[in-house]
Amino acid sequence: MKLNEIIELDKKYYMNTFGDRTPVCFDHGEGMFLWDIEGNKYIDFLGGIAVNVLGYSHPALVAALSRQISKLMHCSNLYYIESQAKLAKLLVENSCADRVFFANSGAEANEGAIKLARKYFKAKGMPEKFEIITMKKSFHGRTMTTTAATGQEKYHKPYEPLTPGFVHVPLNDAEALEKAINNNTCAIMMEPIQGESGVNLATESYIQLVRELCDKHGLLLIFDEVQTGLGRTGKMFAYEHFQVKPDIFTLAKALGGGFPIGAFCAREHVAAAFEPGDHGSTFGGNPLACTAGLATLNTIIEDKLTENAETIGRYFLEKLSGLSAKHDLIAEVRGKGLMIGVEFTCDVAKEIKDKLFRSGYLVGSVGSRILRLLPPLIIAKQDVDGFLQTFDGILNSMTVA
Repeated sequence: MKLNEIIELDKKYYMNTFGDRTPVCFDHGEGMFLWDIEGNKYIDFLGGIAVNVLGYSHPALVAALSRQISKLMHCSNLYYIESQAKLAKLLVENSCADRVFFANSGAEANEGAIKLARKYFKAKGMPEKFEIITMKKSFHGRTMTTTAATGQEKYHKPYEPLTPGFVHVPLNDAEALEKAINNNTCAIMMEPIQGESGVNLATESYIQLVRELCDKHGLLLIFDEVQTGLGRTGKMFAYEHFQVKPDIFTLAKALGGGFPIGAFCAREHVAAAFEPGDHGSTFGGNPLACTAGLATLNTIIEDKLTENAETIGRYFLEKLSGLSAKHDLIAEVRGKGLMIGVEFTCDVAKEIKDKLFRSGYLVGSVGSRILRLLPPLIIAKQDVDGFLQTFDGILNSMTVA
């Protein structure tokens, strides 16, 4: 089909939740590159929004999925699943967790984490402890409960009344956090680095304070690592940057290398609160999804992609900071590893994103002033240099409003 025909079908039959999308339809990809149905080539600096960490058509992932799909895609969790057990073991061996549950998405993983936290206190005979403190500008998912957990009013308004039990405080505001804790509080849930609102970093002192407050008041610490986990920030998990360990953390995006899978992971004493029947999933942890997770995580480890994210990410941030000193349009560059935000001094983010697209680069934007960069972890220095040259040229062609 031609692009205009696809757009016409979409506008006629698909629910209009995405508005007018970028006018392109991709046909295939390899490594850092994507080709559209008209044969145009693009280099991906968004990675399917932090999903395609191995890039496209990675041989290890393609081979593993091809083998598995010819054997068995799905069977019920009423039976044991080899790849599920192996992936749970690999995650535990490389994290602070002792137990894992697999879901289909980040939202489902966060739902599970919230359920586990509440069940933990019910099992302790403390049903009054159900409130969870989350951060303003956070994003935890699109279900009713994870929408309520999300600290952005624009996501709340269409669906009120929301699921009760969530309190939102500003990130890095220690006083507000301490004031929010009360007898009903059961957990503090946060992203170590906020992604969807523009790559906002929690400070090390703040995260250490969060851990101290959880210990002091007997609360659980939940880290939403849906976007930050599995090498994205230059560590396998973002919590490693801060010398703290969460009681529960969630994963998705990168875990399947492009195949839908999520997980919530917990320390033994917390996970033990779940008993048979307390939680479940029809598709979660199916053989195909867990095969994708195994191939992806093994490749991240064996190919040292976490280390590559740290090295290339540091280089990328340094070069972007150099452009910031050169161009008045850039207000701030921030990030860790290959999770980078570029904030502008005026409302030009979408214009710059569109100009980069026309130059063959895929990036994301947040609001009107922030450009978001989440390239695959296989990215090389020459990929960064090519992007910087194009980005610099675009900035040179623009003036501060």
